[in-house]
Amino acid sequence: MSAITPSTFDAAAMLAQVQAWSAINTGTGNLPGLAQQAAALAEAFAALPGAVELIAPAPVTAIAADGSAFDKPHGQHLVVRVRPQANRRILLTGHMDTVFPADHAFQHQRWLDDQTLNGPGVADMKGGIAVMLHALIAFEQTAGASSLGYDVLINADEETGSLASAALITELAAGKIAALTYEPAALPDGTLAHERGGTGNYSITITGKSAHAGRNPHEGRNAIVAAADLILRLKALERDDLTINPARLEGGAANNVVPDHAVLRFNIRPKSTAAMDGFERDIISLLRDIETIHQVVAHRHGGVTRPPKKVNAAAQKLFDLVRQCGAELGQDIRWQSTGGVCDGNNIAACGVPVVDTMGVRGGAIHSRQEYLIVPSLTARAALSARVIERLAMGHLEQGAIS
Repeated sequence: MSAITPSTFDAAAMLAQVQAWSAINTGTGNLPGLAQQAAALAEAFAALPGAVELIAPAPVTAIAADGSAFDKPHGQHLVVRVRPQANRRILLTGHMDTVFPADHAFQHQRWLDDQTLNGPGVADMKGGIAVMLHALIAFEQTAGASSLGYDVLINADEETGSLASAALITELAAGKIAALTYEPAALPDGTLAHERGGTGNYSITITGKSAHAGRNPHEGRNAIVAAADLILRLKALERDDLTINPARLEGGAANNVVPDHAVLRFNIRPKSTAAMDGFERDIISLLRDIETIHQVVAHRHGGVTRPPKKVNAAAQKLFDLVRQCGAELGQDIRWQSTGGVCDGNNIAACGVPVVDTMGVRGGAIHSRQEYLIVPSLTARAALSARVIERLAMGHLEQGAIS
């Protein structure tokens, strides 16, 4: 077995790569920025012995404030396929998009101290992409590299739910023995995310009937009132394994007009498959009641985009493998459940064991305070390379981690 350690990696080169990528704005809606980033990634991942391609995003529709559906454009996804005919294959995933649009104030990097870099996407997850790439480059130098095939997916829409890449994730997960995803560690100390809840986003368009608020209000059908009733009924569905967040109500008209239109947007967080399935049944019944009581028409758009991620015995073996590899490197690997979601949810739903926080140590993601702990670039790359090497040796299937 090889002796891959943090010193195996060129720390300065990894940092320079992250800084160059962070300087490219890749907010999910910034298509020119995403195209620039995709080209830079294609060039970088050409260092691997596989085919690099850019895949067009799947069509996605969204609901405007007036209730009409419109096409929502997305950037291309990067896919690298190495030894696709190998009997033993894994999937590695990451995302190039960030939550910071092109007009956001947070566009620049600064050093907080000599080991901590503040900047957009440095942790979530351009640092993670660098960890993935350099771990794979190191793995390719090991004696057993030829026995493992792998696919790499770096999508362009993870931060908005991976709607334009969900089918691609499912396609690439098929037949894989394991998956590694490069979200930043759940905690700055390197703690991994274990089980995750799920998430779903919904838009409910309610169509009523307008009328004069003074002369004939009884002839109107108030869409805002119907939506308000729906909000209260949704909140009443909450329980220990399900939270519901009504986030935005749009619509209405002049004060002297009974409003005939409303759009309610809300998010759900099911902690279990039972809660997810139960809500699906409940929302159908609930919308039927709203239509009957208020004499309106309700149209639903959206649903659960990331199912809850449970850790079964096969997935736990992968976590144990990561912990053992960490111990060999002097890294204390721990994990905890989290309410956040990522592409790991989608991969787990395909029945593939996944550890989805193999990226850098850092914190304050999705804020102007986002930071990367720079020494974690090489430390986590060494961890990944060891894990990948063990997967190539069949340790996951054998249950042997020594």
